[in-house]
Amino acid sequence: MNSISAFIRYQRKKLGITQEELAAKAGVGLRFVRELEQGKATLQMDKVEHVLHLFGFQLTPSRQRIDPYTIFWNYLNTGVKINLSNKSIKYGIIVEEIIDRNENKISAWKFVSNNNAIKYQQKPDDKLTETIIHADIIAIENQ
Repeated sequence: MNSISAFIRYQRKKLGITQEELAAKAGVGLRFVRELEQGKATLQMDKVEHVLHLFGFQLTPSRQRIDPYTIFWNYLNTGVKINLSNKSIKYGIIVEEIIDRNENKISAWKFVSNNNAIKYQQKPDDKLTETIIHADIIAIENQ
């Protein structure tokens, strides 16, 4: 799965629509939506743009960084090691994404350190969490 496919899948599920509904709203075929969400390497860019426009986005060049939707699909609710831009390393669990409402995309993560993980599991409490700004993450891996 690539960053666009993960993003499309995330946005579709967030809105609670099926692949069929997305295809109909974007004016593309169901097969195209399935291939898009599976990360097919060759797709028509104009059709990708149609789908992105439904969510208020467009294809634009940007600096490569860790894709937030890759983190969402692969590291949410699992033990992780996160390297931050300030050279610190955090060990724990990402428990929730934080959405920037103005841009409608993931901007940060609610994180529980290993030291607080058992307490949080027994009784979730925001006092046991910290916020990690997505742009500060330079590397992430499973513990």
